[in-house]
Amino acid sequence: MPIRQIIEGGRVPVKVFTDDLEPHARAQLANVAQLPIVFGHVAAMPDVHAGIGATVGSVIPTRRAIIPAAVGVDIGCGMNAVQLSLGSEQLPDSLARVRTAIERAVPVGFDERGESDARRDACAPLKRRLEGVVRKHPKIAKMQRDPEKKWVRQMGSLGGGNHFIEVCLDESERLWVMLHSGSRGIGNCIGRYFIAQAREAMQKRDVHLPDRDLAWFDEGSQLFEDYVEAVGWAQDYARANRREMMHLILGALRRELPEFEETSEAISCHHNYVEPEEHFGERVYVTRKGAISARAGELGIIPGSMGARSYIVRGKGSPESFCSCAHGAGRRMSRAEAKRRFSRADLEAQTRGVECRKDKGVLDEIPGAYKDIDEVMANQTDLVEVVHTLKQVVCVKG
Repeated sequence: MPIRQIIEGGRVPVKVFTDDLEPHARAQLANVAQLPIVFGHVAAMPDVHAGIGATVGSVIPTRRAIIPAAVGVDIGCGMNAVQLSLGSEQLPDSLARVRTAIERAVPVGFDERGESDARRDACAPLKRRLEGVVRKHPKIAKMQRDPEKKWVRQMGSLGGGNHFIEVCLDESERLWVMLHSGSRGIGNCIGRYFIAQAREAMQKRDVHLPDRDLAWFDEGSQLFEDYVEAVGWAQDYARANRREMMHLILGALRRELPEFEETSEAISCHHNYVEPEEHFGERVYVTRKGAISARAGELGIIPGSMGARSYIVRGKGSPESFCSCAHGAGRRMSRAEAKRRFSRADLEAQTRGVECRKDKGVLDEIPGAYKDIDEVMANQTDLVEVVHTLKQVVCVKG
């Protein structure tokens, strides 16, 4: 579908790829559109909803500046997926052992892994770069306990919230493994630190903002250069974390399932990040907050909610979306509202056929708390084409 609505009244327009836009999200987008650093227009994806700092599902191109709160604190959060050479007929009748094997292999929630020589070696290149960041900004190291070891121990761990690991079947009944995670505690510390630094810098310059979370760093300033270094590190750490988790998951599955091979290159995509790109002949910094890159021919992953379909897609390179698309279904309500509105019986009904937790601890992740993924996909036929449709059979939540 083409652009469904345009929000005028700001310094630039906001082009929205859905009719389903809540008032709070509309107000957030209108605030971003007032900023003098925004180039061309702001794009809002079909899964758009209000967020903290910036609207989830927004694509914000900026000239010679970056807004740290638009990137957020889960820097580099994203998806990995790989297809396996197994079919549905090779799965056991009960998938409980498969879920247990994954949960034993990958720490979830606040859990982390022990140290090992192999993990320290894998983290060595990242360690030197992080030391450079912390040397300039030592307060980052004081924002969590045992900072020198914690990020190493969290390499290969899932985290909490809406992070997940899934075993899925595609339209041909072929097996896929898919996971969603980010830069863990260290990424959160980097994000919070630089968001505070940006606010302070704006206050010193007496810059009026429609929302204090829209404070930015100007290119050429020391804080800008330091943030680019730090956010780049966190994005690389998130990618390495997902790669390590996929290695652990496949190892666990090899102990529970018949022999298999990976039959496709692993697909990897961030959906909370910033990168320098060129659009409409201009070099800009593109911040995708709950959106993925969808350049022509580029593969991406769009997960539905727990119990719904997910999609492997190929980008169409739409200029109006800045070569972007939705990153998932998008929340329809807050976690608190989901817990008030739904019961454990609702959760069991909405996740029937999926081997997953069905207790009150994950009630805020119930499918009913999310938008209809099929409606999201229908609204972005101009942005991507579907390559594979996946349905999960096992889901591990953080």
